[in-house]
Amino acid sequence: MTKARIEARFAQLKQEDRAAFVAYVMSGDPDAETAAKILKGLPAAGADLIELGFPFSDPMAEGPPIQRAAQRALAKGQTLKGVLAQAQAFREGDQTTPIILMGYMNPLVTWGFTAFARAAAAAGIDGLIVVDCPPEEATPLADALDAADIALIRLATPTSDDARLQVIVRRTAGFVYYVSVAGVTGVKEADADAVAPAVARVRAASGLPVAVGFGIKTPERAAAIARVADAAVVGSALVEEVAAALERNEDVTGRVLSKVEALAKAVRGARAAEPA
Repeated sequence: MTKARIEARFAQLKQEDRAAFVAYVMSGDPDAETAAKILKGLPAAGADLIELGFPFSDPMAEGPPIQRAAQRALAKGQTLKGVLAQAQAFREGDQTTPIILMGYMNPLVTWGFTAFARAAAAAGIDGLIVVDCPPEEATPLADALDAADIALIRLATPTSDDARLQVIVRRTAGFVYYVSVAGVTGVKEADADAVAPAVARVRAASGLPVAVGFGIKTPERAAAIARVADAAVVGSALVEEVAAALERNEDVTGRVLSKVEALAKAVRGARAAEPA
């Protein structure tokens, strides 16, 4: 089914006149068993799409929370093959929630693009975000993903002018990920007033839904973004819940899913709460 799941989910949400809540979690964090429980519980907690991070030792676009999550996962032995195994296990009980892998080029180059794309499709992966793969270098990866019917999802940023946007959206599928702030994840806060015209511009250039991420930590901020974008993405705030639960010796799964519920509720009710 692959990328068709993404298209079906956004079509459904458009009919419901609401934005998607996209939950980012790091595969293997804090360990394989707990990460699998978190992943399994995300849809019931309100996640419309899932971004599943694959750990990498040099995650240059990530702030400290996701860097630490990657380190915890790597310390427990998580690999890219392990990530796909986790996704495949999730698919045994959920055939409708899209899963987007998010990570970096090095592990993909090591595996080989064609072999990776086939393995990812077999595991039920619908899309891929590769933070450090510029469009000019993406053709071999894009070809392999197209052959496996997996969406290559690209990043647009506040510095992407109209000419650059045309390059970014070429061969992009599923949705465009708009990075709402200049900088790494989990540091600055997204401003819905500043994001709104950028989302409209990216949507017009691509003809695709636009998901906004980087800088969304609270239900209030998620709701504000949900009023102007097609999806709100939260990652750092969720992996911070993992760290906080570990520090306090609390139930990691319960704490993360409770945060997801609060954020998802805010996103789902955002447009209904708009003034007439």
